[in-house]
Amino acid sequence: MTEREPVLSVRGLSVRFLMPGGRRVAAVTDAHFDVAAGECLALIGESGCGKSVLASALLGLLPANAQTTGEALLGDLDLVTADERTLARTVRGRRIGLIPQSPAAHLTPVRTIRSQLQETIAALTGVRGRAALRDAAEEAAGRAAFPPGHLDRHPHELSGGLAQRAATALALVGEAPLLLADEPTTGLDRDLVRHTVDELRRHVDDADRALLMITHDLSAAERVADRIAVMYAGRIIELSDATSFFGSSGPRHPYSRGLLQALPERAFTPIPGMPPELGDLPDGCAFAARCDRATPACAAQPPMTDAVACHHPHVPEDARA
Repeated sequence: MTEREPVLSVRGLSVRFLMPGGRRVAAVTDAHFDVAAGECLALIGESGCGKSVLASALLGLLPANAQTTGEALLGDLDLVTADERTLARTVRGRRIGLIPQSPAAHLTPVRTIRSQLQETIAALTGVRGRAALRDAAEEAAGRAAFPPGHLDRHPHELSGGLAQRAATALALVGEAPLLLADEPTTGLDRDLVRHTVDELRRHVDDADRALLMITHDLSAAERVADRIAVMYAGRIIELSDATSFFGSSGPRHPYSRGLLQALPERAFTPIPGMPPELGDLPDGCAFAARCDRATPACAAQPPMTDAVACHHPHVPEDARA
């Protein structure tokens, strides 16, 4: 099968926050990955590992003290060097649809959900006329399981889960070739999690769009993803086919395996210790202090070799034979 061209191609993306006193916080370091049309890549990892900073870097939504290097190509446009005018007018909503991590902060507080949906539909799809916009808004709400009886409510009248569904409905309106979903299942019960990720999958499959889903919900990732990228302490430390990652062979990085073993349906064994502070990272492997496979070699930063950054990765049984 011919390999499809990536919709998004990220190479060497790094983000540093410049703090008072000259201190630098390494939020994202040397990220490399592609997302192809018709594919979902799930970016997973513990809170604070840099996943949402990476998403904000792609959209040009970082604060003024952020310094971004590398490249993130969306077609022929480098998102890292694009100016605010380009990002605002041609990228956000049109070429990248966003389901934000904090939906209430992205919804306009003084307008109803219906009016926000109708405005977005008119701007991105060209639908006109009161009746047509009303029908289109209700259809968009239905895709995200947003109850039609709540469309005339304002954001402050919604629960966290309803706000999440409203943000999802808005993100699905356009024909954006890339959908960026940052914790899209936050605040949802398990039935709605399944509905949401299934709708995201359909959105990708129906028109060969690409989906980059940032999540700590491994069950949702297993349900929707084609590939998994694991992030720890600002670095992507493993890239894996989702079937292999969640299958009998499992992931190769000790941290990735620890994430799976912490699930209630598996060993329910938490990873010992805490992640390092992004402003005080060790010179070598950032996971070494928590890893039962660590040796003196881990005092050096492990290179990404065969899609895993580890001096002592697990080797699948069939590879040992």
